[in-house]
Amino acid sequence: MLGYSHPTVFVPPAEITIEVPTPNAILVKGVSKELVGLVAAKIRSFRKPEPYKGKGIKFENEVVRRKAGKTAAK
Repeated sequence: MLGYSHPTVFVPPAEITIEVPTPNAILVKGVSKELVGLVAAKIRSFRKPEPYKGKGIKFENEVVRRKAGKTAAK
């Protein structure tokens, strides 16, 4: 669901296998490193990490730089 009100359907190429071992992890496997990277980037593009709350799909060791939100005016 990716946090949207409708399901997001993604059909991977025949050479790629996708596994979901835990609810918050996706494994993309395949023979071609280039094709695995393209599929992973496509999945990430559905919900990129945003800098204010850090929500979204991130790669395993990716660090998202957080930004400060608006401050209350006095």
